[in-house]
Amino acid sequence: MTEGLREQKKRRTRRHIHDVALGLFVERGFDHVTIAEVAAAAEVSVNTLYNYFQAKEDLVLDPQRTAERRLADIVLRRDPGESAARAVLDRLRDMVRRHDRELGLTEGFGRVYEMMRAAPTLTARLDDLGRQMTAALAAVLAEETGTGPDDPLPRVVAAQIGLAHSLVFTEIGRLTAAGESPGTIATAVLRLLDVVEDLLGEPVLTYAVRKDR
Repeated sequence: MTEGLREQKKRRTRRHIHDVALGLFVERGFDHVTIAEVAAAAEVSVNTLYNYFQAKEDLVLDPQRTAERRLADIVLRRDPGESAARAVLDRLRDMVRRHDRELGLTEGFGRVYEMMRAAPTLTARLDDLGRQMTAALAAVLAEETGTGPDDPLPRVVAAQIGLAHSLVFTEIGRLTAAGESPGTIATAVLRLLDVVEDLLGEPVLTYAVRKDR
């Protein structure tokens, strides 16, 4: 019980620091706020802040929430008879319909998005995360299909799936910046996913279908 309470307190503290930092970054710009200022506003020491977040960019793109294995894990958990691409597309559709916070489909995300796009280190982090996610997915596909290291097919399929994932976030960002509501954005992204699925075609949509266990 004591350990459980301690962990709850850590989660609350971590969330509090994140929320305070995000508010400051949106108000003043990411590059114009220091770690010391975030710590002071959150009423914690700088050392305490670094215990929770190792880098300033982590205060916006928390590694615990932006895992590079997101796509790989979706594919690993897919149902028998489901392909890798369809598993990711179905998961994205579900997240869009639920207005999942991870997609930014919430009121007020527009200012957060603008702040992120204005900070070169954050955009670089996002680009790097996308590459890591695609590489992790390619490794899973290669292992599941028994593909040799020189075969490009798992990498090509992973790149196509990764592009679809990236397009969703790009479309959400574009429409958010245009001032559209979360509901309108969700409808547009669902249409986008239908277009993506049509263009991917059977070679990708039927690749790495999970066999019955």
